[in-house]
Amino acid sequence: MSPGIIGKKIGMTQVFRPDGQVVPVTLLKAGPCVVVQRKTPSRDGYDAVQLGLVEFAKKANKPTAGHLKKSGAEGVRMMKEFKLKPGNGDPKVGDRGLVDQFKPNDKVDVTGVSKGRGFAGVMKRHGFGGGDATHGSMFHRAPGSIGASSYPSRVFPGTRMAGQMGDVQVTVRNLEVIEVDAEDNVLMVKGAVPGPNGAYVIVRRAKR
Repeated sequence: MSPGIIGKKIGMTQVFRPDGQVVPVTLLKAGPCVVVQRKTPSRDGYDAVQLGLVEFAKKANKPTAGHLKKSGAEGVRMMKEFKLKPGNGDPKVGDRGLVDQFKPNDKVDVTGVSKGRGFAGVMKRHGFGGGDATHGSMFHRAPGSIGASSYPSRVFPGTRMAGQMGDVQVTVRNLEVIEVDAEDNVLMVKGAVPGPNGAYVIVRRAKR
């Protein structure tokens, strides 16, 4: 059993359950993946497998092309390493990871890079309420105090202030698998997934 699978976010839609309930879902193009490299404790110091997503790709540079040629995995563009745990089996170089390893009602964790929002203020970035919007208040969207003056005379790390928003790795946990289309390698999960349409995502079985 593969420890996970690499995919691409297609977009969001909705489906209807038999009882008429509307469920928001995200469509993921998950796989097919191929094992590009196997790392072992004796040689590398840890047990892991490197998976590559098989898709149309531009010509790779010489080091990457040589790396892929060893496993016969030409056509791979995105590669990701997964640590192996008990129950993941003993995958070999050239083995394939397909979306049919997931079943409806399974729970998965999806990791992606969130959309970048640029430099944002505290109200947008952290949800601050802001000050009075009345004339003359001069405290409409300001963050307020960020620390005392005499003691400790510094700003504590992690204080919520304006800054770069988004463009960070985000993991959404325990998303329910609604449907699996093994023929078209499409995975349908309940809820939202980080990143824009077309972004790469990592799908793993839920840890909790």
